Amino acid sequence: MPKTASLSPGSAVGVRSGGTLRALLREWLPRQRWFAGKDRPLNDLRLLSMTELYPGCLHLLAHTGQSGVPSPGGTPPPGDCYQLLLGLQEHLSPRLGRALIGRVEEGPLAGLAVHDALQDPRSAHLLLERMRHPGPLGPLCFESDPSAHVPAGLAPRLLEAEQSNTSLVYGDAFILKVFRRIQPGVNPDLEVPVALAGQGCGRVPAPVAWFRTTHPQEATLGVLQPFLPDASDGWTLALAALAHGDDFTTEAHALGGATAEVHLALAAAFPVGPRGDNVRTAKAMTERLEAAAHHVAALRPHVSGLTTAFAALTTCDPGPPAQRIHGDLHLGQVLRAGREWFVIDFEGEPSRPLAERRSTHSPVRDIAGMLRSFDYAARQRRPWRPEWARRCREAFCAGYAARAGWDPRKKHALLRAYETDRAVYEVLYEARHRPNWLPVPMAAIERLAVRGG
Repeated sequence: MPKTASLSPGSAVGVRSGGTLRALLREWLPRQRWFAGKDRPLNDLRLLSMTELYPGCLHLLAHTGQSGVPSPGGTPPPGDCYQLLLGLQEHLSPRLGRALIGRVEEGPLAGLAVHDALQDPRSAHLLLERMRHPGPLGPLCFESDPSAHVPAGLAPRLLEAEQSNTSLVYGDAFILKVFRRIQPGVNPDLEVPVALAGQGCGRVPAPVAWFRTTHPQEATLGVLQPFLPDASDGWTLALAALAHGDDFTTEAHALGGATAEVHLALAAAFPVGPRGDNVRTAKAMTERLEAAAHHVAALRPHVSGLTTAFAALTTCDPGPPAQRIHGDLHLGQVLRAGREWFVIDFEGEPSRPLAERRSTHSPVRDIAGMLRSFDYAARQRRPWRPEWARRCREAFCAGYAARAGWDPRKKHALLRAYETDRAVYEVLYEARHRPNWLPVPMAAIERLAVRGG
C-alpha cells in the first residue's frame, strides 16, 4: 500500500496541510493546457478544499491570483478556481512520468511524489467507481440518473485532444468530462443536456452521472455521458475534406439543420426571452472589445473599425427572440456518426461568467460561432482557401433556414456583429491559451475592421 497522508475518507483538510504542495502547483499549473492565464504571472495560490477521494488520491479546489492589466474600471483581474485530482505515492511508476508534478518536502505529505491522478488508469478507474455508487463524500456529492446503468470494469483512457477541461473515455461506452476551471452554480453542460433529454432531443447525449461540490460554494465538477465510439468531430472531418480537396457543403448543410433542431428544442425546454435589445447588445459587445484590447495589444489598432459593426446593431432588425443556446458552437463541438450530427459540450465560453452562459442570447450567436469555425478550418492549410469556407458558410445557413423557418443570411447586420464579437473573443482566448494560434483570429479582425465582414 503506498504511503498516504493520514486522512479519513471524505475529510476536508485545512490550507496548511498542503505544505510545499502549493509551491509545486504554482510551478505546474501555468504549463497546463486548461490553465486560463498564460499571459499573466501566477502570484498567489490558495487551497480552498482538500478531500481524500480514496487512499492515495486527493481532490483539491485551488484559487489562483494573477497580476495583469487592470480592467477598464481599474479593478485588478479576478482570480480563478481550479479543480485538481492529485495522486500520492512514495515511488512513482515510470509509466506515470509525464504526470509527475513534484515531491512534497514538508508537512503531512512529506516524501510523497505528487502526480496528476487523471493520467493514472488506476485513479481513473476508482473515480468511475465513485460515480457508480452515488452519495456524499465530505463536501463532494456523486449523483446519477437512476434509470441509467454503468457497468463495472470499464477500461479508462485519457483523451489527448487539446481542450479547456480533461476528458476520460471508459470502455468506449461513456465519456467523463472533468471541469478544470470551476465557477459557482450549475454548469450548463449538465443542465442543458438533462433538459434536452426531457424534450426527447436525440441530438445531444444525456448525462448518466455527475458530481459536484457544496464547499466553498455549490458547483458542478464533472459529467458522465454516453460516448459515440464511431463518431468523428466536425473539425477532424473538415480538415480531412480540405486535405483531400473535397467539398464539405453537404455536411455543412446537414449540420445547419441539426443546429436548428437543437435551438428549437432549447426554446421548448427553457423560457424564451424577448426579442433582443440591440442597443444593450451593442454596448456589451463594445465593452468586451475594449476589455480585450486592454489585454491584447494587437487588437488596439482595430478598435475603431470594429465598433462600426456593433454600432450598426442599433438600427437593424432585432432578430429572433433570445433563448438558451449552446454558447460556444464550433466544429469541435459537434460529432458525426453515420449520417447524423450530434451536438456536445454545452459549457459555453469558459472565460465568460457562468451566469452569463446560463442566460438567454440570440441564436445568431451560435450561428456566428460555427461560421467562424469554417474560417478557422480553411486557414489550417496553405494556401488559404476562402472559397471553401464561403461555400460551407452558405450551406450551413441554408440548412439552418430550412429547419428553423428563418434565414440567418437575411439578418446581415446582426450576423456581422456577432461574428465580430466572436472574433474578439477568439483573440483573447488564443492570447491566453494558444498564443501560436493568434494569427488566425487576427486575420478575421483585420478583415472585419476594414470591410465590416
